[in-house]
Amino acid sequence: MKEDYYEILGINKSASAAEIKKAYRKKAIQYHPDKNPDDPKAEEMFKKAAEAYEVLSDPNKKARYDQYGHAAFENGGGFGGGGMNMDDIFSQFGDIFGGAFGGGGGFSGFGGFGGGGGQRRVKGSNLRIRVKLTLEEVANGVEKKVKVRRKVQADGVTYKTCSTCNGQGQVTKIQNTILGRMQTAATCSTCSGSGQIIDKRPSNADAQGLKVDEETVSINIPAGVEDGMQLKVPNKGNEAPGNGVPGDLLVAIETVDHDTLKREGDNLHYDLYISLSDAVLGTSKEIDTVGGKVRIKLESGIQSGKILRLRGKGISSLNGYGSGDLLVHVNVWTPKELNKEQKEFFERMQHNENFEPKPEKSDKSFFEKVKDMFS
Repeated sequence: MKEDYYEILGINKSASAAEIKKAYRKKAIQYHPDKNPDDPKAEEMFKKAAEAYEVLSDPNKKARYDQYGHAAFENGGGFGGGGMNMDDIFSQFGDIFGGAFGGGGGFSGFGGFGGGGGQRRVKGSNLRIRVKLTLEEVANGVEKKVKVRRKVQADGVTYKTCSTCNGQGQVTKIQNTILGRMQTAATCSTCSGSGQIIDKRPSNADAQGLKVDEETVSINIPAGVEDGMQLKVPNKGNEAPGNGVPGDLLVAIETVDHDTLKREGDNLHYDLYISLSDAVLGTSKEIDTVGGKVRIKLESGIQSGKILRLRGKGISSLNGYGSGDLLVHVNVWTPKELNKEQKEFFERMQHNENFEPKPEKSDKSFFEKVKDMFS
């Protein structure tokens, strides 16, 4: 049994036209293909919401539905019992989003189509690649040049007006129903809504007049990206036949682990191990940063667990809010084996008051240090 249109949109029968439109917009944005790529359940919900809105937004259809239910549209009336396809949804309701998904006040497109009713521009399919980045590249941003094999329109391809729809991209059908004659418009199956078909094509082109070509594409990757993020390079996917627009190149980011630096948000962490004598006497050490090696000074008497904060030496914020910090964790390395002379020295110092732990109030506990790390 088909679901109730009011339940699909989450409204009651007394809902006004404005409330119906608002409810549909909310559902359509929630299940829009751009937000739920490769999700069949979301696509099905998107179609159901559009079908419900198509009926409930039309006063005549709404009245028939309120009286007869889904039976009012059987035998060819309304949707003919088959629901809407994605092409029809974008052509009929694209303007309801007012730019929610970009593209000049409508949908950004799905399944190769965008724009209003009538002839539409076919959109080529998207391509997906994966790009590996070092931590230094993530921190500073980088331009990557990658070779992409994409479909492009072959030289010598010509097109002619589709005879099925006379270049309109849609065909109109009139059907007799129990409620009278119903007129519906559907995407032309011959030209897929583009309004034109191939007239001539060279031998190296496929049935759509396209050939595979390799192109070097420059990808500007901003600083601060994270592993798993996806960037979009417009119009660098597969081209579309005729007057269509190319698809996009979707770039999945994969970050390579650094040998010594660990990332946490925009901050970086570095474990610095020093000897007991260095901790007692003080020293300077060279450490790694994403900008190269730097030398830091360690005061005499530094305690294991001390955290040194190098401000601005972390990752640049993707939102442009400055850079994170580099947190250097000082670890005093205790020797596991001693020779006779060394052992005798520490035995003499074992009860020396200078070697007795005397934490000061300024020496923060482990939990306070962790808290400071996230402040």
